[in-house]
Amino acid sequence: MKFVVSSNLLLNQLQTIGRVIASKNSIPILDCFLFDLNEDLLTITACDSETRMSTSLKVNDIEGSGIIAIPSRNLLDALKELPEQPITFNILEENLELYIYYENGKYNFTGQNGDEYPQPKPLNEDAARLDIPAPVLLSGISRTLFATAEDELRPVMNGLFFDITTDDITFVASDGHKLVRSKTFAVKGSERSSFILPKKPANLLKTILPKESGDISIQFDNSNAYITMEDFTLVCRLIEGRYPNYNGVIPTQNPYKITVDRLLLHNALKRVSVFSNSTSSLVKLTISETQILISAQDIDFSTFAEETIPCVYDGTAMNIGFRGTYLIEILNNIPSQDVILELADPSRAGLILPVENEENEDLLMLLMPMMLND
Repeated sequence: MKFVVSSNLLLNQLQTIGRVIASKNSIPILDCFLFDLNEDLLTITACDSETRMSTSLKVNDIEGSGIIAIPSRNLLDALKELPEQPITFNILEENLELYIYYENGKYNFTGQNGDEYPQPKPLNEDAARLDIPAPVLLSGISRTLFATAEDELRPVMNGLFFDITTDDITFVASDGHKLVRSKTFAVKGSERSSFILPKKPANLLKTILPKESGDISIQFDNSNAYITMEDFTLVCRLIEGRYPNYNGVIPTQNPYKITVDRLLLHNALKRVSVFSNSTSSLVKLTISETQILISAQDIDFSTFAEETIPCVYDGTAMNIGFRGTYLIEILNNIPSQDVILELADPSRAGLILPVENEENEDLLMLLMPMMLND
């Protein structure tokens, strides 16, 4: 088979779906892109053992049709060095030899039989469907992804939980120390359902969705999800298991509320936490009516830092410790100018909330405290 395609267009699509390919594959053919030419439409697929992404583009000067698996490294390395120009693919079906002709030269290497490429598992007949605007899905993923765990014993904590009701959709992620619950009222399901999206496809979506505009279709059953976008289709294996009752760990009675400028707190934490113990990253907050004293020390290296920032607080003075890196991550992912810290006592989880939520959004972040020595 033979076809002509723009080098830059092809490279951009290959680089996007190429993120699916694992660095080490147990099946050699998974190191390849699958090219499937049908009339003037070229469908390209990349996959690993659990995630699969496809894209399609129009090609010109077609002769024949067919499928072939092309080594991804050879193809990407070759195209990266070419300036924008039309390139011609000529594939000899008898020996799967591949020739790529460009303006002043050619590349030549061998592909593999495309029939051996793994095929996706079809969804069950009772699969559910969710249509969600790309910006809403991107927001939900971006707000929560950082809070997912790396826990071999509890794999359900390693993904994003989609809790779909007839009133709203809630995105949840937690690693046991921090928890993020991002609820959107802009979309609702036709029935109650849920699934856990693994971290890898979530990261792929986070990369692709900024370029998408319309609705994203998500079809899912107990094991797999098909996510259809304008230019890409993502198929992934879902994390199976029961997600913990996240609402049960969110405290409802936190009487102490501190309002503070998010950037002031974020930047002060970044400066002070440099001097915390590298293992614990413990940062102490001393909260009084008009200010928060942020301090950190590392006794082993005799380092200490403290900084004071203003706040609005009407309550008794309190000392509480948090892991500085976690608190900085949380503040990084809240869009509001000011945040509210809701606390009960130094041993109970604190809530960090935006003073003003985005439209149709309810965002809540929870962080477990750390024990202070004094």
